[in-house]
Amino acid sequence: MVSRTWRPIRHDGPMRPMLASAGTVIPGGPDWVHEIKWDGMRVLVDVADGRLRLSSRNENDVTSSFPELSTLAGPGMPDDMLLDGEVVALESGIPSFAALSERIHVSNLRRARRLSVSRPITFMVFDVLRLDGIDLIDSPLAQRRTTLEGMGVAGPHAQVPPTYDDGLALQAATLAQGLEGVVSKRLSSVYSPGQRSPDWLKFPHRPSRSVVIGGWRPESNNSRRLGAVLVGRPTTHGLVYLGRVGSGLAGHEQERVLTELQGRTTSASPFAEEVPPMDAQGTQWVRPEVVMDVRSLGLSAQGRLRQPAYRGLRPDLSPDDVHDKE
Repeated sequence: MVSRTWRPIRHDGPMRPMLASAGTVIPGGPDWVHEIKWDGMRVLVDVADGRLRLSSRNENDVTSSFPELSTLAGPGMPDDMLLDGEVVALESGIPSFAALSERIHVSNLRRARRLSVSRPITFMVFDVLRLDGIDLIDSPLAQRRTTLEGMGVAGPHAQVPPTYDDGLALQAATLAQGLEGVVSKRLSSVYSPGQRSPDWLKFPHRPSRSVVIGGWRPESNNSRRLGAVLVGRPTTHGLVYLGRVGSGLAGHEQERVLTELQGRTTSASPFAEEVPPMDAQGTQWVRPEVVMDVRSLGLSAQGRLRQPAYRGLRPDLSPDDVHDKE
């Protein structure tokens, strides 16, 4: 009999999901397989002896946030498995990060249960890392994928999306359908927890990035309302300033961000270099602890975000998760 323990498998440290590197050209040939890139939140689903634990990319327990996934520990499911995938909120069949943001901040189980009816989520499963006590992370992706497809984990709130042989065709199709992009994976690749691997490549249609908030500015006509945030990217040299983001910050999101920043005020700028006076004027500096996602047209010659727009807070990420090691 296989001995089971109530914890994710771990190799030389905390268990974190394997990450994709930014790609430039979609690879072809029989050594690669291609998947839809989902606009959601990365989640590991750990089931042991019928008990369920959901963990985010930075290992926070988010089980109470998504009660509809309790069926993964129900009848007909394996009683020992570790799955990797993406939680998405679908609107007309298309993932919406704005819709998902209503769920990822909720830790109260009663409220999450109410939202599971009005704003349900779907778990897009793309990998299996343990099954019936057997560690699979050193098995090639081709074998893990075959195992996953035979497990029968699909249900009302979980899907095992198909993979595709033609990455260029999938890129064109996802662009036409308004999806996030493509992830290409080498079939021989093992699963490297917490590593950003060249064996997995991502090709988003609309470039987005996670940034860290270092300060906020009030609205010009209301000093108690948030008008914009100053953001940067953590590096070995400190927090590098990327610019000011105000587009998309309105309504509930405006209030949510300000609430998250309250209690983090500091007297000095957390940025490594001097912030331009026109941006620094009137700014309330905060400890660089809160991560959010932005979309932009890339970086200017001065290293600033071009036409950035707020997408949502990322409580599933810490500044270390978006640290630029270069």
